[in-house]
Amino acid sequence: MTFEINRRGLLKTAAAGAALSAFSPLSRAFAATDIAWMTWENLAKPEYLAAFLSANPGIDITKTFIGTDDEQFAKLRAGGASSVDLITPGLDKVEYYVASDLLQPIDFSKVTNGDLLYDTFKNTGLGKKDGKTYGIPFYWGINPIVYRADLMDGEPDWSVFFEGDKYAGKLAMRDYALEGIMIAAMYLGIPRDEMFVMDDKQLAEIKKALMAQKKLLRTYWNSIGDLTNLFASGEVVCAFSWVPPYYDLKERGLDMGMAKPKQGVIGWCDTLAVPAGVEGEKLDAVFSLVNYLLGPAYGEKLAFGGPYAQSTSAARDLIPDDQKEKIFISDLSVMDSFVWKQNPPRYNDWVALWNEVKAS
Repeated sequence: MTFEINRRGLLKTAAAGAALSAFSPLSRAFAATDIAWMTWENLAKPEYLAAFLSANPGIDITKTFIGTDDEQFAKLRAGGASSVDLITPGLDKVEYYVASDLLQPIDFSKVTNGDLLYDTFKNTGLGKKDGKTYGIPFYWGINPIVYRADLMDGEPDWSVFFEGDKYAGKLAMRDYALEGIMIAAMYLGIPRDEMFVMDDKQLAEIKKALMAQKKLLRTYWNSIGDLTNLFASGEVVCAFSWVPPYYDLKERGLDMGMAKPKQGVIGWCDTLAVPAGVEGEKLDAVFSLVNYLLGPAYGEKLAFGGPYAQSTSAARDLIPDDQKEKIFISDLSVMDSFVWKQNPPRYNDWVALWNEVKAS
């Protein structure tokens, strides 16, 4: 089982009161309730949670920070679920937790901000089983193509990594079998409903494409910091990337571009999930926190502090247009091209194929 390291305006006075009244349908105080939240450090900053704690003086939050999604899963499987009340698994990983009976369904009657989920998140089958939601989408982003606009002729798409002879030796791809093979599948036009269940013939086509790609690459990157430096030096002019290099290098004065190919854009999303053993007043408190995390006060903070977008529209009207652009919610049609990562049944074969290509 292979997991990925996941990734990474103030409210107006009038809006603040409305926001605080909207985020928690359970406004009563809880008696000495401590919520143990296992999550990413950048999601639990004190200023993000201050409004919730102020409105619920009987609740405390104890935070445990994770470094990888597999670390979180391993802790819960080893018995950690008994001491954790809320976790943050990747949308594509929830099925593993459910298969191990580690989670309970989300009670949407207590998480009313769930009604504000963007349609893309309402309609996805990920994070669900038998019609019940076990991991409610929390925050999200995209992994686009980032490029040096001053060193390329125009906006690239996925074909540049397979046909871009002009940029040979100046292209980079992340060293991750799942995404690398997804990109090859999008380039080849393999339908999304077949992408994660490709047969031997399709995987042979993928291998051929990846062999051609390798000849064009400067490197397979692992560290986003290393990739940023390669961009800055001009050694790499185009890469499948996370978003941060685009903004980091623009701030340094470089002419950077970000492409979201029409063939498909890899989207990522983390969820909020509740371990199976949480119950009673503790469970009510946890769902109150989940509702807050999907609400306007938290969403406005995350939009600037991340910057990341919530999975709900709760804070959208509080965010200025330039920041909406930065977190991809100014034009929601970008979601139409999302390809969400899934767990291929033959993933061991994918990894073997990827390693064979790299070793060739």
